[in-house]
Amino acid sequence: MTADTSAAAGGGPEEGSADDADAGPAQDGEVARLQRLQRRTVRVLVASQVLGGVGVGSGVAVVGLLAYELSGTAALSGVSATASTLGAAMAAIVIARLSVARGRRPGLVTGYLVGGLGAAVAVVAAVLGVFWLHVLASAAFGWASASNLQARYAATDLAQPATRARSLSTIVWATTIGAVLGPNLTGPGASVAAVFALPPLAGAYLFSLASFLGAALVQFVWLRPDPLRMVREQAAVPAVAATGKDTIRLAVAAIRASPEATVAVLAITAAHAVMVGIMVMTPVHMEHYGAALQLVGLTISLHIAGMYALSPVMGALADRLGRRNVVLFGLVQLGAAALLAATGDPTGSVWFQGGLVLLGTGWSACLIAGSAWLTDAVPVADRPAVQGTSDLAMNLAGGVGGTLAGIVLAIAGYPALAFGAIVLLVPAAVGAWRLGGLRSRSSA
Repeated sequence: MTADTSAAAGGGPEEGSADDADAGPAQDGEVARLQRLQRRTVRVLVASQVLGGVGVGSGVAVVGLLAYELSGTAALSGVSATASTLGAAMAAIVIARLSVARGRRPGLVTGYLVGGLGAAVAVVAAVLGVFWLHVLASAAFGWASASNLQARYAATDLAQPATRARSLSTIVWATTIGAVLGPNLTGPGASVAAVFALPPLAGAYLFSLASFLGAALVQFVWLRPDPLRMVREQAAVPAVAATGKDTIRLAVAAIRASPEATVAVLAITAAHAVMVGIMVMTPVHMEHYGAALQLVGLTISLHIAGMYALSPVMGALADRLGRRNVVLFGLVQLGAAALLAATGDPTGSVWFQGGLVLLGTGWSACLIAGSAWLTDAVPVADRPAVQGTSDLAMNLAGGVGGTLAGIVLAIAGYPALAFGAIVLLVPAAVGAWRLGGLRSRSSA
């Protein structure tokens, strides 16, 4: 039982005791101080998230194009993107290790700095025309993606359980700005690249480099006091050093010890695999049926809006209705999305586009409610390692999902891919449903 749930179960001093009377004003003052620090922490994280999101979006928009240009073959155009996903997966554990030992700030800042290094090396790869160097750069670039993803957990450290999902969702929502603005910097990036006599696609990475350094600076200067270190001091949890294998081993043990944590990780992972698998193959499917490029762009834009724009709504629902209920809601949306995508007309059907919107909102519900549920379900001492391991699984699932989706599309077609995605959601849905009799929302 975690600190959050044990408080709800009782065990404190009797109501009305002299201890309560003496401690009341001091406790109220401490609560007010923590609330002020929490609001400040969220503001700092939003600022860094916007910068980091712009950097990620700018680089992601050109990673495949530059890989194709450097390799000279479409067969290798996805290798750099895969390297970025694997880099983010590896970074999730390293950031978790640093968080366990030293707090949130060192881990997140390190991720952005390594990502900035990756962006710089990508520029060098473009100048030299070396494909393998771009692959290595993309792996380092993925570290910034990992920091952007794990920043949501930093917003939960000082949050009260009753508002934890809303705090987390605010950070996810801030990603919207970067997701929209970043890809639109390809044109301006080419203009900037021309000023420095660089290849046109290298310009987008210059924006990524500046954005990642800006995000690292914001967190290094203003993410003080460190929210994780503060909550650990309150809980009298010492900082410890751990190897990568130790981090994963301890995290897996903590997850297995909690049915709620197990289902939360399963839901987050399944939702991400399904979302990535369907999303990356949707443009290919639409183009195969002759859909206009403008329609393809609109459909993906609506999907991305569904992923991020309604994040605060999902956070509020998770706090109000319970984590488990919103996870189930998200899984149902993903199942409906797959059904609509499988049966809708990709050349202009509102039915089809609605499915892609639901694919985004379902992912959002599972990510936000699942992340808050996971945080509730494990002790403070285990949270950074568990959260990092969950992000590791999430990134690997996305990489595998995207790869297998292409194979399934080529062999069996898009409807088979969508119906297969529904099958992947079943274990998480069954697990969440079976936990209906257990506490799925912390109320300390």
